[in-house]
Amino acid sequence: MSVVSEFRSFIAKGNVIDLAVGIIIGGAFTGIVNSLVNDIVMPVVGAITGGGFDFSNYFLPLSSAVTASSLAQAREQGAVFAYGSFITVMINFLILAWIIFLMVKGVNRLRAMEEKKPVDEAPAPPPADIALLSEIRDILKTK
Repeated sequence: MSVVSEFRSFIAKGNVIDLAVGIIIGGAFTGIVNSLVNDIVMPVVGAITGGGFDFSNYFLPLSSAVTASSLAQAREQGAVFAYGSFITVMINFLILAWIIFLMVKGVNRLRAMEEKKPVDEAPAPPPADIALLSEIRDILKTK
């Protein structure tokens, strides 16, 4: 078997395709979560805590040479401890984890509903031709 045919066999498996689709959707979902956090959640948190601040610019300078007020400028001047970026990433993670939890909970609920559906205990009646043949057989047995 050649390498090309082995590769075709590998790539044609369903789980490889499922994984690829999951990664692509996950990448798109990351953009949605980032927008949710940066454009909706963080401004609300900033407004609630007063001053409408953005966590991403919170940092501690690790050297006396750092005098900038924004994180980007401070990183150019020297080493900084960017705890605001970490807080933003943690909020992104918590929101993503919450959404995934809700999705899994919904899927589990659907599966539970599927399992609770009553199973038809009575078998379906046989087709008319089979029923007729059964009657003929039963009549012949009695004679």
